[in-house]
Amino acid sequence: MKSNVKKLSFLLFGLVLLLAACGSGGSGTADSKGNEKNNASESGNDKTYKIGITQIVEHPSLNAATEGFKKAIEDAGLKVDYDPQIAQGDNSLNTTIANNLVSANVDLIFANSTPSAQAAATATSDIPIIFTSVTDAVGAQLIDSMEKPGKNITGTIDLHPETISKTVAFLKELGAKKVGMVYNAGEQNSVAQVSEVKKVMDEQGLTVVEASASTSADVKQATESLIGKVDAFYIITDNTVVSALESVIDVANTNKLPLIVGELDSVARGGLAAYGFEYFDIGYEAGQMAVKILKGEATPADTPAQYPQNLKLLINKKVADDLGIEIKDSWGAEILEQ
Repeated sequence: MKSNVKKLSFLLFGLVLLLAACGSGGSGTADSKGNEKNNASESGNDKTYKIGITQIVEHPSLNAATEGFKKAIEDAGLKVDYDPQIAQGDNSLNTTIANNLVSANVDLIFANSTPSAQAAATATSDIPIIFTSVTDAVGAQLIDSMEKPGKNITGTIDLHPETISKTVAFLKELGAKKVGMVYNAGEQNSVAQVSEVKKVMDEQGLTVVEASASTSADVKQATESLIGKVDAFYIITDNTVVSALESVIDVANTNKLPLIVGELDSVARGGLAAYGFEYFDIGYEAGQMAVKILKGEATPADTPAQYPQNLKLLINKKVADDLGIEIKDSWGAEILEQ
């Protein structure tokens, strides 16, 4: 009898140990290979996200947008490893970069420029893409509409709805009649702007005289080809031309012609004036979108694309003085002293 009781006691003790062992892995899960995984390290603020950055070329405006994007991520407290890649204006390399980022299985792609966004959108329909420095996202077939992007991509636009009309009115105020525009005809971003500029200038009685530059090395020659045919220049947010803006500035200054630019950064580089916004700001706004998407609070498809929030006229006083242009109070401009 004592022997049976003893055996029963050992049996019950063994059963208790077995149950305890089964419940000891409560804080972890096993993967398909039977290895235990710590859930806590992959949830909440402990996760480190991987963001791929693709940028068509380096120039102050695009660089400022990237800085703004990163600042928004930093301000949100997210841990991020960045994989930044610059195509240096090479469309073939631009495509390769997009494919490489997809192969790296990044959590999100930040596409800085229209060509960068187009390449990324072609490379993946699954990984979230946030763009900035894109002028016509619908025309570039990146999104279905500003309000409802409808795909895995959304972002911030680099053309305020009133930019072109205000710029043309300013050119007319300066007395310009024939305006030279140098741009890359192979860039969708630029074609859309030039088309709108022509429309507005026609309404205001001004004429556009065009010159195309397919690479930054062509910019100076294209600009010089317009001398004697125009009385002012208007350089839009064309990445090819803006990356070589000093060539345009040199030609404009030599011939004492006003140079109106499409970006505030380009005023600091030597343009006369611009109706614009800070590229840092649209990059920051794109970063805020990325934060919500990475946290699972939104998707690109239901996150409306956004226009720049602030538009202002900035005039370079030194350039205005050199051209003998009096800055009128009625313009309501901010003055850049250099």
